[in-house]
Amino acid sequence: MIRNIVSLAITLFSLSVSAQDALTSKLYETYGQFKEPSLNDRRIKHSDIQPLIQKIKANPKFEVQKVGESIQGRDLHLISVGTGSENIFLWSQMHGDEPTATQAIFDILHFLDAPDFKEEKEVILSRLKLHFLPMVNPDGAETFQRRNALGIDINRDALRLQSPEGQVLKRIRDSLDASFGFNLHDQSKYYNAELTEKPATISYLATAYNYEKDINEVRANAMKVIVYMNKIIQNYAPGQVGRYSDDFEPRAFGDNIAKWGTSLILIESGGYTNDPEKQEIRKLNYVSILSALYTIAKGNYKDIPVEDYEKIPHNDRQLFDLKIENATYELLGKDYIIDLGIFRNEVDLNGHDDFYYRGSVGDQGDLSTFYGYETFDATGYKIVPPKMATTSNIAKPLVLLKEGVAYVKTALPEKKAFTEVPLFLVDQDFELRPFGLWPGANPTFFLEKDGKLTHAVINGSLLDLSRPIEEQHFGNGLIFR
Repeated sequence: MIRNIVSLAITLFSLSVSAQDALTSKLYETYGQFKEPSLNDRRIKHSDIQPLIQKIKANPKFEVQKVGESIQGRDLHLISVGTGSENIFLWSQMHGDEPTATQAIFDILHFLDAPDFKEEKEVILSRLKLHFLPMVNPDGAETFQRRNALGIDINRDALRLQSPEGQVLKRIRDSLDASFGFNLHDQSKYYNAELTEKPATISYLATAYNYEKDINEVRANAMKVIVYMNKIIQNYAPGQVGRYSDDFEPRAFGDNIAKWGTSLILIESGGYTNDPEKQEIRKLNYVSILSALYTIAKGNYKDIPVEDYEKIPHNDRQLFDLKIENATYELLGKDYIIDLGIFRNEVDLNGHDDFYYRGSVGDQGDLSTFYGYETFDATGYKIVPPKMATTSNIAKPLVLLKEGVAYVKTALPEKKAFTEVPLFLVDQDFELRPFGLWPGANPTFFLEKDGKLTHAVINGSLLDLSRPIEEQHFGNGLIFR
């Protein structure tokens, strides 16, 4: 008899999960209908979301409250929707340069207002009341930096509460006493899923509430929902989920919110191949958060084994933008075999609305335990220093590159630090330094095989000299005065 009851329970749970999988598939496929079109770039500011908030405020389905101001006087708004008795609190961008989930929140709000998915939304909104606090750190967002105007990390202010933004976050948490909290962040794109070459596109954490990392019911519930979200993401980014470190940080909001009795789910948006503006990752946030809200509303997350949380691989940080393996590097008349790990670092432009790349060697030597978004096996290839030439004709950079020229003395455009052509543009007084590779150096050189130049590395981007430049992924060249 007991065996039959257990079997029936498992069958019903499997059917429920199957139905939720179908919902998730529909969410992913129809995402374009609900995506907020005005937020397509990562460097969003407070002024970008204000018209959206005002539009939501005029909608009787939602409650919008001004709950505080940032240090520089920018309004913080809490957006609430639903009639359920269980409060769910979601907040984003407490670090100003981590905007992916802020974009996803407005996509979710569009979804909740649309006539589609009526049955599923009825389940969510009749059982839960959702509270969104988007862009906790608008002053940091203004200059696309992590910290607030006081220069402190809001996520390390949960105890002292010196930041007005942190005070707002604490006050809302206490007033809602939410059963679940979603702490929404971005992490470096150089995190990978442990022991794999795959980026940790999404990382999750059920935050610890003490140094011992004990698991009580509050934390276990967060773990169970994370297991479900991981299962969802595996359908769209297989192998690209990591588990963020659960080392206890006594000053952090996530750790303390878990300590105060809310099941805390940390979501970190990492990297995804050829997605510099993180729009695919934004979509994955949208799908996984809505799926999580549905399983919380249904209550069937409670049947998920908490042990499955430990099966999610840890985050690691072993990724480069470009990894070149087994290249021959000549130094003082002797050949050495080295690997190069190359970063393409983003440099903000004035106004913090856009950026350009400045490449650097992250590491070199034996990098056999590291990975790259792009990997090139340079066995049999020799690293060749770049040359400099003087010409006004940079319209055909491939001609110059095939001659080993990467630096060009030419007329320089005013007030620009970079160029769209794969060259370094320099003034007439520029002198090329002796070539060398070391961590921190700009990676600009050529690869030669059997006496012929085959590839160029310009400012950290690898170019195949047998192919047209316009067919290849390239960041930018630099301008030196």
